[in-house]
Amino acid sequence: MFRRLSLLVVSTLLLSVPVFAEELSQQVTRLVEADDADGLRALGDEAITSMVWLYELSEEGERIRLANLFYKMGTRSQVAERALIRDFHAENVELRLAVQYALGRVSDDPMVIETLLYTLENDRDPLFRDKAACALAYDQIHLDAKQKVRVYEGLIAALSNPKSQVRAVSIQALSILTGETKGFHPLYPEDRRERSIAMWQHWLDEYRAKL
Repeated sequence: MFRRLSLLVVSTLLLSVPVFAEELSQQVTRLVEADDADGLRALGDEAITSMVWLYELSEEGERIRLANLFYKMGTRSQVAERALIRDFHAENVELRLAVQYALGRVSDDPMVIETLLYTLENDRDPLFRDKAACALAYDQIHLDAKQKVRVYEGLIAALSNPKSQVRAVSIQALSILTGETKGFHPLYPEDRRERSIAMWQHWLDEYRAKL
């Protein structure tokens, strides 16, 4: 069975791959070990490519560190997204949360939004439901106004979820994103919640009309 390797071993492997210059490989490894997101960002796309190699070959502890660095860097990268998404359902809770947060900071892929919205409404663990809402509220930094429509749609739809916790984190996310609640409270009677949801739907229609 394939076993993930330590950063030291992986960095040695990188030196043998012609596409990576020895100096750059060593520099990226040093910056990763120092948790220096600014230094890595300054190196540009080549650093991200090296980091993805490290991520693919490393054990869980190093992957957590690298996911956190991708988060701090906030650089859009399809190769980073592809590496991270494979661990979205990792059994390691810390790794899964790091990936869940990092994805929005490296991607504007609609699949990431759909994955987070599905987790918000359907994951069995309330922790991951809560953190999906957090990721939607805080971490989708590369979305433009049109792309944000799907985030708003999904969060408004989640206000009708039968789980009160889902309703609670969804209205919290909407409040963070828009500064409004439309009088919605997750524990209000259903008819009162529905009136607020109707107001949110009207708000969404107006938002679309302005685009």
